[in-house]
Amino acid sequence: MIDVHRLRILREVSERGSFAKAAAVLMMTPSAVSQQIAALERSLGRPVVERSTRGVRLTEPGRVLVEAAESVAAELAAAQARIDRLAEGSLGRLDVATFTSAGQALLPPALIALTARQPEVEPTVTEAEPADAAALVRDGRADVALAYHFGTVPAFPGLAWTPLMDEQMWLVLPRGHRLAHRRSLPITALTEERWIEGCGAAGEPLARSSAMAGFTPRVVCTSTDYLFSQSLVDAGIGVALIPRIALATHKPGLAFLALDQPRPVRHIGVLTAERRWPQPLVTALLTALREAVAAIPADPRDESAG
Repeated sequence: MIDVHRLRILREVSERGSFAKAAAVLMMTPSAVSQQIAALERSLGRPVVERSTRGVRLTEPGRVLVEAAESVAAELAAAQARIDRLAEGSLGRLDVATFTSAGQALLPPALIALTARQPEVEPTVTEAEPADAAALVRDGRADVALAYHFGTVPAFPGLAWTPLMDEQMWLVLPRGHRLAHRRSLPITALTEERWIEGCGAAGEPLARSSAMAGFTPRVVCTSTDYLFSQSLVDAGIGVALIPRIALATHKPGLAFLALDQPRPVRHIGVLTAERRWPQPLVTALLTALREAVAAIPADPRDESAG
């Protein structure tokens, strides 16, 4: 039988990269941490870490155990949160984590619909990027998280990914731009333009599309805020690639153009914990989110014209 306490220690060793750093977090001595890992290896009959002067590295059995440790920790945290709610009599509480643009475009109409059908629901909302949102769900601090990714779905141990929508990235130009009258453009038509780029993962679509087209974009601003980026486009500072739900269709000074194939896509989904008990409020929110997605016109020019 694998000892849960030793799994927790292995998880910290994996995260910190050494016995000493894990010991500091766990308030143990490095020797005690080493002894616990050695005991885990004896019970398993296989090494779980490779020791070296530069620290420790997980073996394949060690990686399997750390994945199990993540799931166990998530289950225990979620169980504690559920017990706390039972004690407080707050089973109508629904904790939601979301990234900014989904929190602006998808979550409000979904919560309006949900609370109209179930007035007893008490939503709380936390703004968080996908990695942080996943941690909130895994630790039981959020029931559900709206998240996104570009390309393949990242690994979210202990969590289930439910696809919600695949949204096209759109070219945003000032309405007075020489190409603003076009319905679509190849990105090669904009090789000489100044670009406003997203930070971190949000910068992937432009980086990937420009690399495929064989040019390096001249970036004049990087921002985590899509509305700020579009305000700069409106001011004539540059052009941008913006995902569908983040488009500022209320700004009359902006033109929205489709990018010729291959078009970059942002995938939006919902992260939930892989629980053994029913989560009816999470299911109800998923239904409301799908309705919110269905109400968004695929072409933003239809929305701005209206």
